[in-house]
Amino acid sequence: MKKNLLQISRFVPCSVALLTVATKGKKDAMTASTMFVSENPPLLSVSVAKHIVSHDLIEKAGEFVLNLASMNQVKLAKQLGFTHGSEVDKFKRFSIRKEKASKIGSPLIKGSFANIECKVITSLSAANYIVYLAEAVAWKIDNHLTPIAWYNNKYFALNEEVR
Repeated sequence: MKKNLLQISRFVPCSVALLTVATKGKKDAMTASTMFVSENPPLLSVSVAKHIVSHDLIEKAGEFVLNLASMNQVKLAKQLGFTHGSEVDKFKRFSIRKEKASKIGSPLIKGSFANIECKVITSLSAANYIVYLAEAVAWKIDNHLTPIAWYNNKYFALNEEVR
């Protein structure tokens, strides 16, 4: 098999987060991956392409929500991953059910395994992306749902412990 360095990201298993962000009168959602950096304080990182709407909104709002996708949201994760543009209201187009966050202004997505409200601490420019370091300021989880992960361009349910 011929190796292509540009495909290496497919072989790093990662979380599937539906990032939501809102400012006055404007909101967006995108598929992202997140990684925890620290447990105490609870710090997470996420990278966002510089040319997309979510980036502009995060820069203005200084916050976002990481909605950890459940098995029921695979289709939505795919849709948000392939839909870009400032003229598209993704919440309407994909009938995204949202609810009010407890500590920030960006909306939560109903039906997610977990919703993590985040405030940006700092950011780093890396190639065509901005890597945000954010502190979790509130969260909730639905233990009745199963989270998913992404690996080798496919989605997998995370519902069985390996011993």
